[in-house]
Amino acid sequence: MDISPLWIPIAGAISGTAMVVAVVGIVFWFKAREKELLFHQDLRVKEMEHQRRMKELEIELEKTKARNAASQAA
Repeated sequence: MDISPLWIPIAGAISGTAMVVAVVGIVFWFKAREKELLFHQDLRVKEMEHQRRMKELEIELEKTKARNAASQAA
């Protein structure tokens, strides 16, 4: 099995190009993953703030009901 000396630079060029494409792909994948994690973190913070506001509104509603019940009883 003879390997032609012509195949060595061709294989090197193809391997080098594939390596560059792989490195660029990995970098873009990591950046996309980082953005995704930041998005999920921001979404979770907003969800927690919303739950806190809903709890505050629920407490305020209970206070208002208690005041109305007390004023009607008097």
